[in-house]
Amino acid sequence: MTNEMTSPWFIEPTHMLLRLGLALLLGGLIGFEREQSNHAAGLRTNTLVCLGSCLLMMLSMYGFGDFANQPNVRLDPARLAAQVITGIGFLGAGTILFTGKSITGLTTAASLWVVSAIGLAVGAGFYLAALASTISVFFILWAMNKLEKRFLKGKKEQLLRIHADDRAVLLQAMNTILQDRDIIVRKIVVNDQNEVHDGRVTVQMYVTLPKQQSILLLVNDINDVDGVRGVSTE
Repeated sequence: MTNEMTSPWFIEPTHMLLRLGLALLLGGLIGFEREQSNHAAGLRTNTLVCLGSCLLMMLSMYGFGDFANQPNVRLDPARLAAQVITGIGFLGAGTILFTGKSITGLTTAASLWVVSAIGLAVGAGFYLAALASTISVFFILWAMNKLEKRFLKGKKEQLLRIHADDRAVLLQAMNTILQDRDIIVRKIVVNDQNEVHDGRVTVQMYVTLPKQQSILLLVNDINDVDGVRGVSTE
C-alpha cells in the first residue's frame, strides 16, 4: 500500500475529487461570463469542457497505473491530453459563424480552447497555473472587451437592405442622408427591377457608421424617404 501511495501513477480519491471540483468551478466562472454576454457557448458548455478535460487528463495520468510495471509497456500521459486539444477544435468550430459580412464566434471558440487547457492543467495538478489562467481569461473577456469597445471600435459596419419603388429616387435620397451623417459606403448591391416580381427594387448597402452614430436614427430617416417600402439591418 505504501508503494502505491508514493507511486506517480496513483492519486488519492480526495485529490481526485478536489481536481474535478476545481475544474467545475473554474470552467463555470468563465462560462458564466460568456452566458452573461449572451454567447453560444455559455455556462454549461464551458463547465462541461473544463470538467471533461480534467477527467481525461487524470485518466491519462492515473487510469493506466496497473499496467505501468508490465514489460514492454510505455505510458505517455501527454498523448491523451494532446488529443483533447485537437478535439476541442471541432467544438470551437461550431461556434464560429460567417454572416456574409463578418465572422463572429472566434473569441468564444478561443475561450473553449483555453478552458480545455485549464481543465487539463487542473487534472495534472497544476493548480497555480490553472488559477492564474482563469484570472487572465476573465481579464481578456471582460476588461479588454470594455477597452476594445471604447477605444478600438470607433466605427461600426452595418448591412442595410432597403426595398423601394424607384431606384433613382432612392439612391439620390440615400446619397443625401449618408453625406449629412458622414457615413461611408463600403459596397452597394442593386437588384434590377426586371428581376423582382413585384416591380420594386432592393438595395443592399454595406456602410460604416461613426462611433456616436445611431443605426436606429439612420433607419428612421430612410423610412421617411418617399417610395421606401421597408428597411432591415444586420
